[in-house]
Amino acid sequence: MSDWPPIAAHGLIGDLRTCALVGTDGTIDWFCAGRFDSASVFGSILDPDAGSWTMAAVDGVTTTQQFYLPESNVLVTRLLTEEGVAEVQDFMPVLKADDADHRQRLVRRVVGVRGSIRLQTCLAARPDYGRATPELEETEDGLLIAGDGVRLALTATVDLALDGSDVQAEFEVGTGDAVTFVLEVLDPDDDESRPESGAHDPDELLARTSAYWQTWLRQSTYTGRWREMVNRSALTLKLLTHEPTGAVIAAPTTSLPEEIGGSRNWDYRYVWIRDAAFTLYALLKLGFTAEAARFMEWLSQRMGESTHDEADVGPLRVAYDIDGNVPDETELDHLRGYRDSTPVRVGNAATGQLQLDIYGELIDSVYLFNKYGPGISHDAWTDLCKILDWVMANWERDDAGMWEIRDDHRAHTTSRLMCWVAVERMMRTARQRGLPGDVAAWSKVRDAIYTRIQEHSWDEEVGAYMLSEGSDSLDAGVLLMPMVKFLAPNDPRFVSTLKVIEERLVSDSLVFRYDVGASPDGVDGKEATFSLCSFWYVEALTRVGRLDEARLALEKMFTYANHLGLFAEQVGLTGEQLGNFPQAFTHLSLISAATNLDGELG
Repeated sequence: MSDWPPIAAHGLIGDLRTCALVGTDGTIDWFCAGRFDSASVFGSILDPDAGSWTMAAVDGVTTTQQFYLPESNVLVTRLLTEEGVAEVQDFMPVLKADDADHRQRLVRRVVGVRGSIRLQTCLAARPDYGRATPELEETEDGLLIAGDGVRLALTATVDLALDGSDVQAEFEVGTGDAVTFVLEVLDPDDDESRPESGAHDPDELLARTSAYWQTWLRQSTYTGRWREMVNRSALTLKLLTHEPTGAVIAAPTTSLPEEIGGSRNWDYRYVWIRDAAFTLYALLKLGFTAEAARFMEWLSQRMGESTHDEADVGPLRVAYDIDGNVPDETELDHLRGYRDSTPVRVGNAATGQLQLDIYGELIDSVYLFNKYGPGISHDAWTDLCKILDWVMANWERDDAGMWEIRDDHRAHTTSRLMCWVAVERMMRTARQRGLPGDVAAWSKVRDAIYTRIQEHSWDEEVGAYMLSEGSDSLDAGVLLMPMVKFLAPNDPRFVSTLKVIEERLVSDSLVFRYDVGASPDGVDGKEATFSLCSFWYVEALTRVGRLDEARLALEKMFTYANHLGLFAEQVGLTGEQLGNFPQAFTHLSLISAATNLDGELG
């Protein structure tokens, strides 16, 4: 167990193309060079032998602390000993928006704060998820590290020593001293590429990167009660944005387990259509219209590529990579997995599932962009009309549902709900913009879906909308009903459903998304509480007017964040963070819950 730090004991840095996780002990234990879904170079969070970059005091530390420089994604890890204190400033330089000359670099700047402290570092690159051992070559400026499609250049202001396939250094910093290491990602297809000699001015890189993040964050229009948490969520969401394409990924990691020792381990380094509406809503809510427009452009491309020959899964897939391709799922049997939780997966088989809810979330995102942004193009509207035709012909099918069950398909209530959203939002958009469409025919399908949910998903005896037709299980996803305007928040059926969810799925402020024991989902093991649903619960309490309870639930949820304000996908019953980290969906729902509750509190 000592081989793995807690999932929450990490900070995140990135350059809008990829990310790295930095542990509170100063170790970079996850980094994919080039882009989010590339094979890892440092992967020790999944296996101690899969590569890492350590930075530690020679004689050990008494205490470590970690924080971000104000309003930035520059991470500082403080190492404290009796003899001295040093700060490790980790960041990936982002010098300006849409930088055509962007160079991917991982900078580690070690600064002496007090006294004197002797430090040691070991860079153990292990490309291809730990399957490759790199070759090292000394150069005039430092080292070249090459292996299995990866070429890296390491420069430092102290002497470097080679130890087999590892790079080591030992050095001392006193008060005011600074030592810098720069790992640059080179073109893997150009054996002659080298970093620009003398191009790394650490002070300038740090200053310009900090200024970039601070300038970006100043666009936020949110000035409410929970500004620090909302700002950190916004900065995290920006880190998970692939600037060249506008895509927003679900998380920067793969296979961090939802249950320690279990098999609920998934690859989230892709773009989920489900997240689209929530992403657009959060970006637009905070005033980040440029990011919203870029993501809308990415979504429009997927709509334009939709095909109707996929009879089983529909015209769109559940998830795509940042280029719009569909990732296949494979298992990496050579990796132990985080705390021996296997399998380690790359890709995601959910892309082959039928999930009807994605069409509601997609079209709702278009509606939001049309309402709060500049609106969609004629081509995008034409594509949407074709997609809606398919939805209206297929909404009654059983599917895998929004939680991507790998068991038998069912008539999920949330799938029907989001099909209703798809039709209803198309009607709204057509009327607002005067766009062409058979609104009369659409309204008939909308009403048919509404009636089906009310007659077949509502259980009078339980007093709640159930997970699926005929089910005796609940689904926290129905908390969305007033949020998507399907029901008024004071509708007796929703008030009753909320009460039953509180009885069966809520543990203090934490919410299970469904009862795995009562409704198996095709995967072995147990579910922890789902932080997305916990923030949905806060928003449901807000909408029904239980503001004091909503505020308390929100404040309690904040206590489950890590030391930097970051959230994974799930929270265990003893408070540990589980699943991929950090999770965009969690931070999106935090932004929504906090901003809406703040507005109601006045």
